[in-house]
Amino acid sequence: MYYYGYKDFEPDVKSLISQSRDFDPDAIVAIARGALMIGELMAYGLKIRNIQSLRVESYDGEVQRDSVKIIDSCDLDGVRKVLIVDDIIDSGHTMKEVVLHLKEQYPDILFKTAAVFYKPTAGFKADFTVREAKGWIDFFWDVDYGSGDE
Repeated sequence: MYYYGYKDFEPDVKSLISQSRDFDPDAIVAIARGALMIGELMAYGLKIRNIQSLRVESYDGEVQRDSVKIIDSCDLDGVRKVLIVDDIIDSGHTMKEVVLHLKEQYPDILFKTAAVFYKPTAGFKADFTVREAKGWIDFFWDVDYGSGDE
């Protein structure tokens, strides 16, 4: 297991901001819960006021579920470009389902994706990433602030 602390998090989020700046999104959709802080900091860095979230369930602790459950929806009326943010692209199922879900609702919007971590074996490749995941990651927000045993 790899402990991912704030000292690594801050420059990684700044890297995602820099990478996605030319895309110039109108809105950010953060996948809850893991990407809420990432999405909010990226919104500040990109000067975006329209930040929304989708609650998605795809893990039980460290075990990935067979299906992805998207619980919320977003209001993206009038938006041209959206950046969807997550903490990690593991199998790729979550991001793939979120993109499909949003494209069904908003076929005229251009969507791009960003994640701090990615696995090269994932079935989905994000547009913007920072680090390759080489095993289970203990994120500081879960270890330091959460129970770590969901």
